[in-house]
Formats: sequence, C-alpha cells, structure tokens
Amino acid sequence: MRVRDTGSEARASRGGWSRRRFLGAVAGAAAVTALPAPAPPGSAPGRTHAGAPVSAPSRTPAGAEASAPAPAAPPPPTGKPARTRPLVLGTYTSVEGGGKGIGFAGYDSETGRITGNGTLPGIENPSFLARHPSGRTLYAVNEREAGAVTAVRLADRAILGTRGTGGSGPCHVSVHPGGRWLLSADYGSGSVAVHPIDASGALGERTDLVTHSSPPPGPGQQGPHAHQFVTSPDGGHQLAVDLGTDTVYTYRLDEREGTLTETSRAHTRPGAGPRHLTFHPGGRYAYLANEVDDTVAVCAYDPATGRLSIGAPQSTGTGPGTSYPAQFLVTSDGSYAYLANRGDNTLTRYAVEADGARLRLLDTVPVAGDFPRQIAFSPDGRLLFAANQKSGTVSVFHVDGSSGGLRLAGEPFASPVAVCALPL
Repeated sequence: MRVRDTGSEARASRGGWSRRRFLGAVAGAAAVTALPAPAPPGSAPGRTHAGAPVSAPSRTPAGAEASAPAPAAPPPPTGKPARTRPLVLGTYTSVEGGGKGIGFAGYDSETGRITGNGTLPGIENPSFLARHPSGRTLYAVNEREAGAVTAVRLADRAILGTRGTGGSGPCHVSVHPGGRWLLSADYGSGSVAVHPIDASGALGERTDLVTHSSPPPGPGQQGPHAHQFVTSPDGGHQLAVDLGTDTVYTYRLDEREGTLTETSRAHTRPGAGPRHLTFHPGGRYAYLANEVDDTVAVCAYDPATGRLSIGAPQSTGTGPGTSYPAQFLVTSDGSYAYLANRGDNTLTRYAVEADGARLRLLDTVPVAGDFPRQIAFSPDGRLLFAANQKSGTVSVFHVDGSSGGLRLAGEPFASPVAVCALPL
C-alpha cells in the first residue's frame, strides 16, 4: 500500500465533509458551446403507491429551444406477465428518518412500478452503490469520518467484508472494467483509493491512496473534496473529479500493482465546484456538472493521453438561484443527456449534437420529489430513476427513445432518505 499526496501537504478537510453532510443530509437552442475535436491519438498534449401514470410537464427555460411535448408512453403489453428486475437503494443511516442499511426492491420493467423487498442492515451510510461487471457483487461506500467500502454478494445478500479507504467521507465508488479493482473517492479528505477485488468479489486491503493537496482550494472551500472516481470508456485512464480544488485529475492505473500515476489535470474556472463527469458513448467527449456555480461544461477527452479539456460553462436551464446540479446521464445512443438539479427539483434535458461535442438545452421536467441526489437508467435505457433525498422517494420516468422526452411512471416510491437508486 502506498499513501501519496499530489502536492507538498495533505489536508484532512473535516470541515468540508460537515458542509457536504449539512447540504446533503438535511431531512425534511439555448446556450450552445462547441469544442474543437480532441487531439488525434499519439499527439502531444419502502412503500409502493399504486395509481395511473402522472404526466410530468416540461418547462422550457428562457432562451432554450421549445420542443414538442413527448408522446405518451405506450401502455404495458397485454397477455404478458410483468417483468420484475432488482433495484438496490442507498441511504444515510446516521440521520433522523434515515434508512437502516441497503434497501432492496423490484421494479416492473414495463410500467416502472417499484415494490419493496427488504433491507440489509449493518452497513453504515451506504450513500453510493456500484455493481461488479459480473453482476454478482454490490459495493457500497460507508460515508463516515473513518471512510470505508463494503462488498455484498447479491445472490444471498451476504456481507463479504469492509475495508478502510484511508480517507474520510467516501461518496463515490466504481469498479474498473476488468473487474479486479475498486475505485473510491473520499469527499472529506479529498483523496482517492484503490482496492483489489478477488475472485469471490471480496475486497483486499487498499493498494494506493492519493490525496489532492494541490492546487489550493477554490473560493469558499477549506480543502480538496474528491467527489467521483471513474474509468474512461477506453479503459486507459481514471478520472477524479474534485469539487474543492476545481480540478479533474487524470491517472493511469497499474493493473498489476493497483497503483496510480497522475498524467494530467484539467481546471474549471475558480469556484465552479465540479461534482460529476459522464462520458458520451463515443468516448471522445464528456459532460461535467458544476455544483457550486450552477453550470455544466462539455469536455473533450484524448484517449491517447487521458487529457481532458474543459469547455465554456453552460446553463442548467434552472434560472436564478442555486440548484446544486448533481449528476449527468447520457442515453446509450448518445442522442440525449439529462441533468439532476437538486435545488430546482428538476431534470434538465439536452440534445447532444456534433457527435458529442455540443449540448443544446431543450427543457426541464419536474422530478416529482425533493432534492434529486442521483439518477440512473434501467439496463435497457427505457426507464430513468431519480433518488430524491429530502422527500425520501424514488421517482421513475419512461424515456421516449425518439424524442428523449420523460413521462412520470406513477406515484414515486417511498424510501427513507433516498440518495442512490441502482436498477439492475
């Protein structure tokens, strides 16, 4: 195991984690920006509520291109049994009204209706979840001062063990496409960690820990706040989004040793507060949600070098006030992108143009909940799930494949302090 800093001094930044928990755990053609093409390879640098589907009216922001209403979703086919798939739910267990552990449920893949299926206790603050590529193991962060990650075997809901991340307040976890390494981001300490995954899906002791101690924190921040750690679509690089330093760090993972080597950094404008990065399926562009200044940006990605080039800030379509944009999703065909806005309680819809190089703001749709912390597609892309933290609900939308329109699939499902909904 190695512990390293990206600068001369590591910062614990506990106050920053408290700020996140305060904001996150409180109960209760539009602007168009095109980027030049990236450099060519080799160049230098709960409870189920029954009821009929409810329409979700969209709102076209000022300056956005008006679009035709999305067609109604077709009724479920008759004469066929409902197809139920699993859904796992993350929560905070340490806040009033929170959950007791990881929630399990099922959803009808045609109607979107959710039915509860019990809880796995004994896992503290499982606020973000990820599944192994094999589909057999689930991984959860333990968002606490002494950060940790936990592995769960899905077949029998057996906890396979917990390992410390070496940092505080982990808020994101992902699995390397090869299935042998777990990547996690510690918000409180501004660090990223790597753990090995054995053949059973269990985790070994971490093999690396890197703390983002430079550049200095951005305006209003007391230290680094790593918010996401993911692998690029080509599998060649790992990107860490740090809200506190206004930076996206690119690393290369040694797949034999489980160690990280930094290759480049991309900086947003000061005070943007980057939170979440999602790649276009083409692999040459990505979309960045900036939490603090309420903007998004199109980023060009060079697979050869791992270098990310962040474009000009664009509107979230939510108007004045802070809407704390949380997460992007992009359809599998790369035609539409969606952004969760927590303060505005909406989902912004964008048309994706120029092979991924451009986002065109279309409209916003009410999320039918309060504080949509996380969003995810069903495996077939026909449903979109939104975990609404403050209302303690999960909203489900039908996604129209041709227009990208969203239509609410009935009443939201009650789930205590819902902060992550992962359809399997």
